[in-house]
Amino acid sequence: MNYYPICLDITGRRCIVIGGGKVAARKAQGLLDHNAAVTMISPELGEESAALHAAGRLTWCDRPYQEGDLAGAFLVIAATDDPEVQERIHAEAEAGNILLNVADVPKWCNFILPATVRRGDFSLSISTGGKSPALAKRMREAMEAQFGPEYDILLQALGALRPLVLSLNRPHRENKKIFAQLLHDDMVLWIRDNRWEEVVAHFRKVLGEQVPLDCLAGIQAQCAHSSAGSIDHE
Repeated sequence: MNYYPICLDITGRRCIVIGGGKVAARKAQGLLDHNAAVTMISPELGEESAALHAAGRLTWCDRPYQEGDLAGAFLVIAATDDPEVQERIHAEAEAGNILLNVADVPKWCNFILPATVRRGDFSLSISTGGKSPALAKRMREAMEAQFGPEYDILLQALGALRPLVLSLNRPHRENKKIFAQLLHDDMVLWIRDNRWEEVVAHFRKVLGEQVPLDCLAGIQAQCAHSSAGSIDHE
């Protein structure tokens, strides 16, 4: 299957999880982590799903799936091992042009979830097109060891500088060149070792002494905490 890679903004969007067990809870948590409005449909809830409901994190529909449940949904994840129910969910999703993932059953999916390493807004995803989730997991574990919280800090710094650069009203081609120059091969190492003064010195070299860098103050504190080991890898 030739899947098209994409990142979705699901903030506030109605997302449905069908099932109430451990897999359903994990899928629901992933949606909640990205600010979706989650409804879980299941006649019973496992411990993890029940905890999410008790905390007011999701809406629980206390019954099995039935036709019409997907109306108005932006995205659906089916975490049920009943093949007949999976097929019915797939038919409704297809009829409604709704995004659907059926856990561990690629033939019913019109999208799949990649293995992902997240460091704040910095993320790396690995997909095998559904052919080998085990390989995707192995690659994710390897990348988790390689890409630490310093990448989130770097991204925050670059993100804080972006509107500052754009406010200077330079031509697009010049801005593009500046954004490329703001990166330095050693910047991740500087952040990892809490050598923030070298980060700032490099930014000063690219932007000039007259450009204020007050927007980086809070990020500097995070750099110090990260190098001290207070920011754990996810």
